[in-house]
Amino acid sequence: MAHTHAHAHTMIQITHVELKLSQCNTLQHAATRCDTLQCTAIYCNTLQHNASHCITLQHTATRCDILQHTAIHCNTLQYTAAHCNALQHTETHCNTLLHTATHCNTLQHFNTLQHTATHCNTLQHTRDPTNNRTYSNHDHHGR
Repeated sequence: MAHTHAHAHTMIQITHVELKLSQCNTLQHAATRCDTLQCTAIYCNTLQHNASHCITLQHTATRCDILQHTAIHCNTLQYTAAHCNALQHTETHCNTLLHTATHCNTLQHFNTLQHTATHCNTLQHTRDPTNNRTYSNHDHHGR
């Protein structure tokens, strides 16, 4: 009976060790699973950070495109303004030339009229009032 009792006691010890071994395996599995979850959480946080950074970069790129478009538009407006100023300067210069030409034509016309009037006065002075004969400037003897 001592042998049976020792055998039963050994069997209980083996069962107890197997139970402890099973619990240890379960804990090791849980620890491995926990490590995997922690790695997954760290990877997920990294992906979230990268996604946020990517969104920031996209926003910056969009803003940069808008600024470039605005700069191009501004340069076009500056070129147009410079061209407009040049045209205004040309128009002013043209108006001045036109005014000068008109003034010059008026003076030429006035000089022509003055010359004609002088010639007419000369003719009137050389006319013989008695016979309405007009003498040239070279002939004052009444032929």
